Amino acid sequence: MSKTRKPEFRPDDYVVYPAHGVGQIISIEEQEVAGFRLEMFVISFEKDKMTLRVPTDKALEIGMRGLSSPDVISRAMSTLRGKARVKRAMWSRRAQEYEQKINSGDLIAIAEVVRDLHRQDDQREQSYSERQLYEAALERLTREVAAASGSDEVQAARQVDEVLLSRAA
Repeated sequence: MSKTRKPEFRPDDYVVYPAHGVGQIISIEEQEVAGFRLEMFVISFEKDKMTLRVPTDKALEIGMRGLSSPDVISRAMSTLRGKARVKRAMWSRRAQEYEQKINSGDLIAIAEVVRDLHRQDDQREQSYSERQLYEAALERLTREVAAASGSDEVQAARQVDEVLLSRAA
């Protein structure tokens, strides 16, 4: 049985878990599961009031990663400035693709969803499911921008809004 490479995360590090977004590692503990001793990352998602335990040797395999670099964040902001690319597929198919992008944990893909679903005041109203996906993507994006830049979420949301509004001008 080959050992998988363990990620170099430590307590108090912020990490991105693909299905839940940005969380903070509280501790690394050992637990006995089905007779095996497993080392686990204990990750807290403060906003969602949720704690997740992830085996350290499976963390990279499931896509857990550190926060994005400033370079990746600036590429995500550039993506937001771009023109929305809405495919002519049925909404159910597009919604599925957006959901996959949000849950991929890839900041650029999440920025694409925000860009494609963003509506100006003078544009048509969003459907409920469209608004839900937009808000989920926007929240993931602003949380990671805030955590990576060391600012709060309000500041990060303002920064993202400015980029989206500058696109309209």
